[in-house]
Amino acid sequence: MLTRNAGGLDRTFRIVLGLALILAGFVAGGTWGIVLYVVALVPLMTGLIGWCPLYSLFGIDTCGLHKTQG
Repeated sequence: MLTRNAGGLDRTFRIVLGLALILAGFVAGGTWGIVLYVVALVPLMTGLIGWCPLYSLFGIDTCGLHKTQG
């Protein structure tokens, strides 16, 4: 199971960035538009699910929820 490691402000920024890249892809069109759509998936999905694989790799947690394991 994925443990959230991206906090509210971080997630909001990622979603806004993803949407901005989708808009840029729409405006650019063609091959660049497709590239921007694909690139937009990364911040958009990490923002929506609240988990970033790079954060996990480096042990970063902006979520603020510290759960104790028992």
